[in-house]
Amino acid sequence: MKRLLVVSDPPAAPGYLPRVRFLCEYLVQKEYDVTLLTEEYQPLDFAHSYPIRTIRMYSGSTFDWFIKTVWTLITDWHNRAFAKRAIGQLEHYDAVLCSAFSDFPLGAAQRIAKAMDVPLICDIRDLDEQVDDSRYQYHHQTWWTMPFRRLYRAIHIRRRNNVLRAANAITTVSPWHAEFIQQFNPNVHIVYNGFDDKQFYPEDVKTDAFTISYIGSLFAWQQPAMEKVRQAIDELHLPIRLTLHTPHTNTIAHDQLGDAIRSSSSILLVLTAPHTHGMLTTKFYEALGCAKPVLCVPSDKGALAELIAYTHAGMACDEMTDIKQFITTIYHEWQGQGYTRQQCIHREEFTREAQCLKIEQIVAALL
Repeated sequence: MKRLLVVSDPPAAPGYLPRVRFLCEYLVQKEYDVTLLTEEYQPLDFAHSYPIRTIRMYSGSTFDWFIKTVWTLITDWHNRAFAKRAIGQLEHYDAVLCSAFSDFPLGAAQRIAKAMDVPLICDIRDLDEQVDDSRYQYHHQTWWTMPFRRLYRAIHIRRRNNVLRAANAITTVSPWHAEFIQQFNPNVHIVYNGFDDKQFYPEDVKTDAFTISYIGSLFAWQQPAMEKVRQAIDELHLPIRLTLHTPHTNTIAHDQLGDAIRSSSSILLVLTAPHTHGMLTTKFYEALGCAKPVLCVPSDKGALAELIAYTHAGMACDEMTDIKQFITTIYHEWQGQGYTRQQCIHREEFTREAQCLKIEQIVAALL
């Protein structure tokens, strides 16, 4: 039995890193001996069939966090200390797979793999460059903090790129991400996020109201798109309800998302911006899984629009007339049958099981 160490940033509520969890469970089913190694952050109260090892890096005080953050910028303390503590308590593994969105824990995983003299596979879920000027990270920052954030970003990008150059294989979430990473390492594979087909599946549930839903974090750079959708709804003069389920207002438990989408979402919104690249949000896959119409505003004119067209999942559009036409068409469908269902194609290609198979094949080829 092959032993695989999966290293990731902390699985946090409410989602608990579904990409990582599903991958670990899938590999266990494929008879890998899997251990998940992560930083101690909060209680992990989700079910899992594999051991999880956690390492505490911060005491919890603001002073401790500030000192260690500054020291990390200067010396990469976070990665170095995490790796040192992990190496001191881990057994030998046949490979290390790290799933991350920044340079931590990539740097730590590289050190662990080097100490064990085993292959390193990097799974990159996000890139700083996917949103211009790092607006994804510091949209709540004031003008005077931006130079510090840009320095912080530049340091972490450089460290991330050094790890990517050394990786034996890399997986990432979209064609844009893959093309970007190829400048550092040619061995890049696209593994979409996908959806859990046990939770996100089609079911025709009749509803008394026509509801356009947005589920997830709502960033400042998405507000213009949201306002455009609001304007379209106002101009249509139809009894349409717009609901937002954000981390501040959301009362939907993560394991109830599928039921909520099927029973209370006539259209699911995906909000982008002209300066975003390759962001194939999980909201799209969840809508695809439930066969609910997707309205993407504006069109990213890239991977997301292409995926929506490939799956017939809905529409990605910029013009107000197109937005209103799509909403009106789906509204009339709902009027006629009491529910909405998008006639998606290629849906089965984007289950999490299908995507995990790709990663397992990459890991197997290195062992």
